[in-house]
Amino acid sequence: MEFTSKLIEQAVGHFSSLPGVGKKSALRYVLHIIKQDEQDVTNFSEIIRALKHDLKFCRNCHTISDHDICEVCANPARNQQVVCVVQDYRDVMAIENTGLYKGVYHVLGGLISPMEGIGPSNLTIDSLVEKVSRQEVKEIILALNATMEGETTSFFIFKKLAAFDLTLSAIARGIAVGDELEYTDEVTLGRSIVNRIPYNNSLSR
Repeated sequence: MEFTSKLIEQAVGHFSSLPGVGKKSALRYVLHIIKQDEQDVTNFSEIIRALKHDLKFCRNCHTISDHDICEVCANPARNQQVVCVVQDYRDVMAIENTGLYKGVYHVLGGLISPMEGIGPSNLTIDSLVEKVSRQEVKEIILALNATMEGETTSFFIFKKLAAFDLTLSAIARGIAVGDELEYTDEVTLGRSIVNRIPYNNSLSR
């Protein structure tokens, strides 16, 4: 793709570095921005800056938040004794949208994947173990993707928490093997949370 402007070429390069954005789509975005009012563009750029500099990660569950403690963890109506373990912020959003889960979360920040160089030490698993050891947690729900990486991570956590006196459950597999939570419809995901099963039973399926 040939450009008559180096500035446009640089802008297209940055936009096309985003997941799922090709050169043609990036060029449409750039041309759209050029047509916008200066104030709109300024507001857009300020939001992008704020995403990098102003967002925080909750000290309790590691999800993305505007504050040191996220709204879910700070909500006294949520059951602090039930912790749902998820991969990232997108899964928190997906489960919250069902309106059926009333516990809190623990965000791992990824899944164990040796092919991508991601090991247990790259995730917040140690923080989860510490949370279980010092708090009155009665149940851990493993709500990870039904993929090889998700199953590997779930089993690793299962082994790390096996010595503790708590219920370890997994979401029911209304979700097909290979599916990711963020793309699952709310009804199926909600039922999977409500109809969760003991994790050791899920190993025999």
